[in-house]
Amino acid sequence: MIFPETRLRRLRYNSVLRDMVTETKLSVDDLVMPLFVCAGENVRNPISSMPGNYQLSVENLVEECKKVAASGVRAVLLFGIPAEKDEDGTVACQHDGIVQQAIRVIKAELPGLYIIADICNCEYTTHGHCGTIIDGDVDNDTTLETLANQSVSLVEAGADMVAPSDMMDGRVAKIRKALDDNKFEKIPIMSYSAKYASGFYGPFREAAESAPQFGNRATYQMNIANIDEAIREVDLDIAEGADIVMVKPALSYLDVIYRVKTEFRMPVAAYNVSGEFSMVEAAAANDWIDRDRVMMEILTSIKRAGADIIITYFAVDVANILNGK
Repeated sequence: MIFPETRLRRLRYNSVLRDMVTETKLSVDDLVMPLFVCAGENVRNPISSMPGNYQLSVENLVEECKKVAASGVRAVLLFGIPAEKDEDGTVACQHDGIVQQAIRVIKAELPGLYIIADICNCEYTTHGHCGTIIDGDVDNDTTLETLANQSVSLVEAGADMVAPSDMMDGRVAKIRKALDDNKFEKIPIMSYSAKYASGFYGPFREAAESAPQFGNRATYQMNIANIDEAIREVDLDIAEGADIVMVKPALSYLDVIYRVKTEFRMPVAAYNVSGEFSMVEAAAANDWIDRDRVMMEILTSIKRAGADIIITYFAVDVANILNGK
């Protein structure tokens, strides 16, 4: 039937009915909060381009994790800023590395909080690239060794999941083998499978002190125009043993999220990245938008596109709204 017998507005007049027929619903269980841990004591450095976010020393990170847990968010993604860096990122593999230290303390204080460890080298190298430089570019296979060692070290410290974000070919298989060889068969891998060479990462590079000191990351992160290539990347990561695949960034890549979900029908994560967060904060600070309304609209769109897991700096604020706090 058509108008006037069919009137779709009948489903919209009453707020109770609108809620009943809502097709896409965000849940606190969807959310992961990214956090930055740095060396030192009593450090709480504001990140100027990411209002409300900080570089935190271990004891302050634990307090922040308590706030995250109190909101109902049950998972965090950790990034580290070490006291010293080196040429190939091996500082990230040390038993007493900054993230390793943080994981041990968090697990002692908050054993139920799920800890995802980012696996990459850009925060740990003097040059800011994601691996070992040979002949002016990141050497893929040399970097794989560091990534595997870093993964094992972080899981030994207590990480519940590893998330390689480097975009080296073959890293999922290398990490999976290293974990299995060390009897960590139960540890899942969430791979940054389709990570684009995006302009939306700027604030993160301030937060993690990871801006490349020369060139860019176009030889390993993906061309922003390509979607078929993203499908190939995801397919390979699944074949190598990825348990969850990720699309990053999220907002400008909703079509990629949708296609990955529909083609592979496996858990899909999406990273609502720093630039996406900061644009909302900047516009809200100028009273150009309703911050919370836009925040919820963006995250709903990511969920609607097919993401099962949403990594977002809005996680605690969204959880509080969902829980009526």
